[in-house]
Amino acid sequence: MLGALSLPGCAVGPDFLGPPTPEGAGYTSGKFSPVTQSAAAAAGASQRLVSGRDVPGDWWRLFRSKQISALVTEALENHPNIAAAEAALRQARETTEADVASFFPQSTLTQSVARQQITTAQFGGFAQSSAASGPTALLYTLHNSNVAVSFTPDVFGKTTRTVESDFAGAEYQRFQLEATYLALTANVVTAAITDSSYASQIKVTRDLIAAYQKQLDILEKRFELGAVSAADVVSEKALVAQAQATLPPLEKARAQTRNQLMAYLGRFPNDDKGEAIDIEHLHLPRDLPLSLPSNLVRQRPDVLSAETQLHQASANVGVATANMLPQLTLTGNGGSQAGNFSQLFWPQTSVYNLATQLAGQAFDAGRLFHQREAKLAALEQAEAQYRATVISAFQNVANALQAIKHDAETLRSQVAAEKAAAESLDISEAQYAAGSTTYTTVLNAEQTLLSARLNRVQAQAARFSDTAALMQALGGGWWNRLDETPASLPKPTDLISTMPIAAAIRAEHEERTNAR
Repeated sequence: MLGALSLPGCAVGPDFLGPPTPEGAGYTSGKFSPVTQSAAAAAGASQRLVSGRDVPGDWWRLFRSKQISALVTEALENHPNIAAAEAALRQARETTEADVASFFPQSTLTQSVARQQITTAQFGGFAQSSAASGPTALLYTLHNSNVAVSFTPDVFGKTTRTVESDFAGAEYQRFQLEATYLALTANVVTAAITDSSYASQIKVTRDLIAAYQKQLDILEKRFELGAVSAADVVSEKALVAQAQATLPPLEKARAQTRNQLMAYLGRFPNDDKGEAIDIEHLHLPRDLPLSLPSNLVRQRPDVLSAETQLHQASANVGVATANMLPQLTLTGNGGSQAGNFSQLFWPQTSVYNLATQLAGQAFDAGRLFHQREAKLAALEQAEAQYRATVISAFQNVANALQAIKHDAETLRSQVAAEKAAAESLDISEAQYAAGSTTYTTVLNAEQTLLSARLNRVQAQAARFSDTAALMQALGGGWWNRLDETPASLPKPTDLISTMPIAAAIRAEHEERTNAR
């Protein structure tokens, strides 16, 4: 009877169908070259986008850096956001298990012993006895054993839709866990690359300051010999001071980046052990996976989270619809009452009560109707938010692709600019030594070289950072690894497998997941 009353076809409200893959969606509006330019410098290799290639689950290993891999592993083991996401997932799954129990009858066992004294007055004893003697007191012990059973058949599918909503909520938390993993791994890699970039910029600046200081020492000696003017010496001192002034902002930025990296690792700032990568020795992946546009919506955790919210909103409409319909409740009480414990098991002491109740709202001034309308509006909101999330996902990939393309062009230009600036400085110094130009020309050439070298270092770091951004935009390959731990699993009661309807809902979710 329970199975018959709980058939999926009896559930009111919309049956959820996953949103279709957006037709005609792509990453670029025109022809896009899958091969980037190259440059004769570290991180200057050409990269090739391989359409349809799967994203590896441990995508950060593409950089071939043991230090980056170690940092990512530490972050995943220690960061509190991972533990919080797993606890949220376990909470959602436990809620699902709790609501699945509504498919079963609920039973309460009561065992009581009462010592009571009453008078015959309540039975008219005072009137029958003499005024002098008054009513007679009765003292007795009552043993009561009772089992109460209640069951609400899922006639219109309210419980089915509630459990369906719970499953969608658990799926939402699962994809939130994947989103947390993805964001954390990408942030760790990006922070490590940014830290390395600042370290390189600081080194370049210090090397140039040392070169400027050496030049200043030469000028001061030549000034003492009367070979150069005081203006030339003062100008070089100004250049040294200007270069020195660029160091504190770089050092501040690196220190703040280090603090952020420590936070990603689950450490306090004073636990910084100085782990760092050298951007000059970092490997730039040559072949980059590029998921097909039709697969992107099945890979991005944020898109999948939005889809589960859409599913949850659809199920909630069914719950609100079922609330407007009558509810059938079956109850039964059975037990025994006796003056002593041994008599509880006599047939003549047994008592029972059976009841059926059909209750529906006769008048509520439109409360249930408007509650259902509110759920319908929430469903429309979830649909719009899903579409917006899909558009943002394609935008993220498109931005990453454009960044990778133009990063390569930028580095190529910056390498050429640095080479030209170095040659210009050599020529200026030679001309100044020959007396054919002013020292202002030398100063300008030195400043141009400093800027060119810093820009080249920044361009190198951008290629690594935007490669990581592409991996993040494509979903990070979470489907190729197992991120869940026992901390995200409910206690092993598993009522779901014992209830056909709940098992069918879970099977539907698993099938949807495997299809991804």
